[in-house]
Amino acid sequence: MVLPTVALVGHPNVGKSTLFNKIAGKKISIIEDSPGVTRDRIYSEASYLDHSFYLIDTGGIEVSKELFSNEIKVQAEIAIEESDVVVFVVDGKEGITSSDLTIRDMLRKSKKRVIVAINKVDHKAYQEHLYDFYELGFDEYVPISSEHNTGFVELMDAIVRDFPKIENNVVDERYKFSIIGRPNVGKSSLLNALLNEDRSIVSDVAGTTRDSIDTVFTYHGQEFVAIDTAGMRKKGKVYEAIEKYSLLRSLRAMDRSDVCVLVVNAEEGIIEHDKHIAGYAIEKGKGLVIVVNKWDTVKDVSINEYTKKIRAEFQFAPYAPIVFLSALTKKRIHTLMPEIIRSIENCRKEVKTNTLNDIIMDAYRLNLPPSYKGNRLKIYYTTQTGTAPPKFTFFVNNKGLVHFSYKRYLENKIRENFDFEGTPMVLQFKNRGE
Repeated sequence: MVLPTVALVGHPNVGKSTLFNKIAGKKISIIEDSPGVTRDRIYSEASYLDHSFYLIDTGGIEVSKELFSNEIKVQAEIAIEESDVVVFVVDGKEGITSSDLTIRDMLRKSKKRVIVAINKVDHKAYQEHLYDFYELGFDEYVPISSEHNTGFVELMDAIVRDFPKIENNVVDERYKFSIIGRPNVGKSSLLNALLNEDRSIVSDVAGTTRDSIDTVFTYHGQEFVAIDTAGMRKKGKVYEAIEKYSLLRSLRAMDRSDVCVLVVNAEEGIIEHDKHIAGYAIEKGKGLVIVVNKWDTVKDVSINEYTKKIRAEFQFAPYAPIVFLSALTKKRIHTLMPEIIRSIENCRKEVKTNTLNDIIMDAYRLNLPPSYKGNRLKIYYTTQTGTAPPKFTFFVNNKGLVHFSYKRYLENKIRENFDFEGTPMVLQFKNRGE
């Protein structure tokens, strides 16, 4: 299921970041009493009642000649374009500003559903300006106070009014993978190269979002769904140049994938944003395959040397296979599909409880956990309690005695005995009787 998207827009210091943190349930945005602090859109997955959605925080849009104000405006335009619902946050204490009118014009052009959240209603000046905001010409207005929680329930009810409820009963058994990464690393070229290698394309249809194409094809008689996240619908250099704009597309594609194929540019090497995108895939419990594209352009570096560099950068995903290829020349392209299939199968793999317990108890006896204040962790029983990603539950005497290093040791022992390459795994500990 692809989640709807909500964007918060407004001029600086109207309280967007405070509202963002309130909805997201965690402190993510920078809150500082200085205009222009939130310059990048910040994403979070949020939920309310039985609805889940993406939330985008934007930099404040201001009519000024500041160097970054135009960039903020561009970011907000894209956030609006990405969204299903826009929450236009205005300052009830200050009244309508010229920046509010600029934002109003942007929103009218977008044709998106707009909810005007009149913030800071706890201030006395609010009563003087309340009806001024109706001049903005939108249909929905909700008075709120981000700091004092006033109107929060009413605002959330309005936001999710038309959103679909979370459904867990729809099962699609086809293998699905998304091709993710920064712009211009060769995502579309990679998909084209895959499909050109003796594949039978079943269909090429628009995905369930505005931004991705689902290509259904067969490989060795099996049906696959490839989700390509490349390309902005709205053309223009300024849209193509700012790579953070690709992130939400990647997040949406990840939601529908078993495995994420992260494409990096061999010429440029690894940059921080590559790691951020990989981190999101892991947080969502998705399998991960790292593709080093444009490998034909790299001279004087061996695959082994480059692999060491990648392992050093992606220490948080040591299980991810690395594939070196060139989408342009199709060199080594045949090595990718087997790794994708292996990762998907490993994500869905189930192991027998008795075999798992034998391995865990052997590992426990081989390396007893350290005692703490006279108490030592005891493992009574282990079982696999989920897939995609594989989830293992350990029943113990006191889960508070589990040190992260011992948890890592147990994960390594599981990986040594079962092939879980390409997938993260979840280890949880429960006190016996919980």
